[in-house]
Amino acid sequence: MGFQSIRGSGVAEIRTDDALAEAAVAEIEPGMVVGLGTGRTAQRAVMALARRVHDQGLLVHCVPTSHVTETLARSQRLNVLDFALVEKIDYLFDGADEVDEQFRMLKGLQGAIARQRLTARVATKRVYVIQEHKLVQRLGTKATLPLAIMPFAMAAIREELRKLGLSGVVRRAMNGELFLTDHAHLILDVSMNGRDPDELADALDHVPGVVEHGLFTDECDELLVETDDGAVRRLVREVQE
Repeated sequence: MGFQSIRGSGVAEIRTDDALAEAAVAEIEPGMVVGLGTGRTAQRAVMALARRVHDQGLLVHCVPTSHVTETLARSQRLNVLDFALVEKIDYLFDGADEVDEQFRMLKGLQGAIARQRLTARVATKRVYVIQEHKLVQRLGTKATLPLAIMPFAMAAIREELRKLGLSGVVRRAMNGELFLTDHAHLILDVSMNGRDPDELADALDHVPGVVEHGLFTDECDELLVETDDGAVRRLVREVQE
């Protein structure tokens, strides 16, 4: 099934300063617990939500998926909850680095994959916002696969990954220092080499020391896709009975 055959409903008529961000927060209702995604596109939606909160008096409670997003949310005076005390999220919006025709996603450019996975698992509705060029036929076409690993066993973990045919580089920050996630894990960026996302995700789930990986194979309920001219397409995943 290609993207052309995915059931969609046009949101192209929405024309605001940021149609994608406005569409991402349009369904949020008073009293909801809202998951706030991480990354530049998700940050646009955080700002759109803040505008609704302040302009409309919308009362919502927010769970950020990273320290960066939490800082932004607090700067916009959004009501931030401690996820340790939250059992369920009503609505989550987040970004993705690549999405294939089966709504499987590759995520992790910002290194927040552990929190993003946990919030997605308890969210009733999960909406992802992307630009059109991030729609791909095969995951790993343009982006590498991030793995959050324990520094304690880095060499041993990399050896186990080599047995799976996976090799990559440890991510570094712009200043050359090792990149650490919010939970002090290293990120190893590996090439997927055309591997099937579902099979690879299952294999990685069984590698000790791999805390999390960037393959999100069934979390996406709905995609909001920004076209080059700023319009928005909505793509809804068909759930098989």
